Amino acid sequence: MDKVYFYPVWIRVWHTINALMCLALIITGVSMQYSSIENPIIRFDHAVAWHNVSGIILTFNYFIFYIGNILKGNGVHYKILWKGFWPSIIKQFQYYAFGIFKNQKPPFPINKTKKFNPLQQLSYLFIMYGFVPVMVVTGWALLFPELVVNDVFGNIGLFITDLIHVIAGFVVSLFMIVHIYFCTIGHKPGSHFKAMASGYHEVHE
Repeated sequence: MDKVYFYPVWIRVWHTINALMCLALIITGVSMQYSSIENPIIRFDHAVAWHNVSGIILTFNYFIFYIGNILKGNGVHYKILWKGFWPSIIKQFQYYAFGIFKNQKPPFPINKTKKFNPLQQLSYLFIMYGFVPVMVVTGWALLFPELVVNDVFGNIGLFITDLIHVIAGFVVSLFMIVHIYFCTIGHKPGSHFKAMASGYHEVHE
């Protein structure tokens, strides 16, 4: 067993803020969309205020993530080498679907130079560089609809923007649930959580 310093302080701080803000956005978003006026999960005006504040914090937090990936070199882990990538995706999917329940060794274990397996790379790329930016942009558009949405697209623009925002939020929420589950299937159930807390990931050869 060896230890690799995969998670410097800035990533751990960003990750903690990101998790808390995503959780706040999910709870307040569900409350606004699905709870009744008579018995809301959270009072509507409070839910809106907390949702807006959480979204603003999340936005600036993601700027830190993107800038940090460029300046600190963390972005290299999200760079996909497409040659032979799709067969690797299938192989990793088969491991998650069947191999892990047969105690097989992971086909692409974490090592000193590779933090993500191919399926993680693809999913993180879609979420971090795809759905989250869409969610952020549409969120700001809904926060100030009079500046862009209404003037350019009218009422139908507001509806479409809201629909896209809800869809992106749902996908990110689903990812968060799956992400938490996969965090429990390390060498030990708490290994990944321990790594994010300490910064050191235990690499088992």
